[in-house]
Amino acid sequence: MAEARGTMRTVLVANPKGGSGKTTLATNLAAFFAGQNRQVAMWDLDRQKSSLGWLALRPAELPSIAQLNAPRREDYPDIPADYEWLVLDSPAGMHGKNLAHALKFAHKILVPVQPSLFDMAATRDFLDQLMEEKRVQKHRTFIGIIGMRVDPRTRAAATLEQFLKQYDLPVLTYLRDTMVYVNAAFVGKSIFDLPTYQIERDLAQWRPLIEWINT
Repeated sequence: MAEARGTMRTVLVANPKGGSGKTTLATNLAAFFAGQNRQVAMWDLDRQKSSLGWLALRPAELPSIAQLNAPRREDYPDIPADYEWLVLDSPAGMHGKNLAHALKFAHKILVPVQPSLFDMAATRDFLDQLMEEKRVQKHRTFIGIIGMRVDPRTRAAATLEQFLKQYDLPVLTYLRDTMVYVNAAFVGKSIFDLPTYQIERDLAQWRPLIEWINT
């Protein structure tokens, strides 16, 4: 698999735990870029192809997101030279060779974590593995953590915050638990395709994430 070409930047959304919020994060991020008139493509590495299912529902009048495919996960798909962003939605349980292949061309890695015992346990091993990767150690790939479906008033949220403090990694933001994401996804939309008055709180939560991605 070749590395990403030219000035295109690649964001890998990864966590070995199923249901951690990877697809929600990946689809909304791709839609944000599209809404900024950026040329963006999405590559769904998960066998369930949830991101591609979302793309198939996406209304034609919304900013477009290209769909990429490759015969095998280790192959790099053919991407037009003018594309600026590639968002990778990864499968649960990705590790070893598959993880190493994905890291070969990732500039930024977003790791979504939910405030549950099982999510934190799975994420701990995954982050330890990521920190051993050469691209991360050589500061060619950077990791950012996102707290997903977090109500800051709960004990679970406090436990998650305490857990994340053990890593010398940026905790970019906490995204609240809301049906806004779910309802938008049902019709192939992201929160960025909705009226601003519906998502003001969510936009504020996304701002630090976007700023980090763009640096």
